[in-house]
Amino acid sequence: MAVSHEDILDAVSNMTIMEIVDLISAMEEKFGVTAAVAAVAAPAAAAAVVEEQTEFDIIMTGFGDNKVAVIKAVRGITGLGLKEAKDAVEGVPTTLKEGVSKAEADDFKKQLEEAGATVEIK
Repeated sequence: MAVSHEDILDAVSNMTIMEIVDLISAMEEKFGVTAAVAAVAAPAAAAAVVEEQTEFDIIMTGFGDNKVAVIKAVRGITGLGLKEAKDAVEGVPTTLKEGVSKAEADDFKKQLEEAGATVEIK
């Protein structure tokens, strides 16, 4: 008569940690395997699956010689009022937008750089 997976799981769930450790050691000896290999392989496989970044932050690191043009660009991008945009420009480094798409980030960077600012996308 075969033992079902459910019976095995029920038996293991009623064991103490030390009994489970002893069971794993006995399984390693009987079948000639090592649980450590499986544990090491899993993080390596997880590291291989790297998610592509989909959200970017626009950080202005400098405003250059034409501060007025940069303030106008910041206002257009962020929708801030004149005083808030001026404070943002003068307070570099400043995060102007967070969580935007790659296309938006590139567009905003282009606008700011044309106005004379230096920009980082992270």
